[in-house]
Amino acid sequence: MSGAPLRVGVMGAGAVGAYVGGWLATAPEVEVLLVGRQRLADAVAAEGLVVSQGAREERVRQVQVATAAAALAESDVVLCCVKSRDTEAVAKELTEILRPEALVVSLQNGVRNPATLRAALGAERVLAGVVGFNAVLRSAHEARQTTDGDLELEQREHESARRLYAALRAGGLSLTTHRDLAPRQWSKLLINLSNAVSALSGAPTKELLVQAGYRRILAAVLREGIGVARAAGQPLARLRGLPVGAVPMLLRAPSWIVRLALGLKVDPKARSSMAQDLERGRPTEVAYLNGEIVRLAAEHGATAPLNQRLVELIRAAEAAGGSPSLGPEAFWTALHEREDP
Repeated sequence: MSGAPLRVGVMGAGAVGAYVGGWLATAPEVEVLLVGRQRLADAVAAEGLVVSQGAREERVRQVQVATAAAALAESDVVLCCVKSRDTEAVAKELTEILRPEALVVSLQNGVRNPATLRAALGAERVLAGVVGFNAVLRSAHEARQTTDGDLELEQREHESARRLYAALRAGGLSLTTHRDLAPRQWSKLLINLSNAVSALSGAPTKELLVQAGYRRILAAVLREGIGVARAAGQPLARLRGLPVGAVPMLLRAPSWIVRLALGLKVDPKARSSMAQDLERGRPTEVAYLNGEIVRLAAEHGATAPLNQRLVELIRAAEAAGGSPSLGPEAFWTALHEREDP
């Protein structure tokens, strides 16, 4: 109804969901409800939701938190921020809860989640999204953006979509929209291949980019992923204005050139979501990131031994209950052990 607030729900309010939802709640005529864990509900009730980026910080009290998806029943838009392994089950749950006209937006890692949601909810009700920045939870109720980057969404001529775009911008988020998001989804997947390196090293993102030994690993893994994508004929978007194929070569350059060329702003505490999952003893999304490259390679007669090895190393770390904290040389050795004849 005209004049009614845009009701936005967030399914899976972890770091990204809480961060985006928090800034949305600062926009005019927007009501936000987060679905997350009980500790989030308790902390927000006591302290409010704190969202921050750089020097900008906001304590948001006009946000509700629930622990069950049923609370999303009246939402106009739902941001789906659950882990990829949970998408199929969540999609089925949402079909039973949401109104027929409600829009669902995937803000998730990997490339398969929008299709999984569409299979359950219908193609016209689902928007793909790419989160081009890293976010972390500093505490149960504090979400911080730790690298720069845009939020990218599929362009759709849908009333709720148009209102969402306006609300995101009004909340101060940097948003771009695209008719075809697939090349950007795949480029983001390639960048996320580094999540396994982050998790297995235990090093902050900034250290991975500063140390030449880690950049050597990142370059090798990314080069392999690009080769697989090209073998599959998958179009790729540019990364920070650079052709994606140039990034592995750039990573082998001196640190000051890397920082200058990429123009990265990285919080010293930035760490990948996979590193955070491993630290907390949760299953990671490695199957939907590095494992996706392995699957794509197999489908097109290519190989991806480095990404396959990363999947194996992450599985071993999950079983061991934490990161092996590999330094650059030990990591390089472990990465190539299975390649020996």
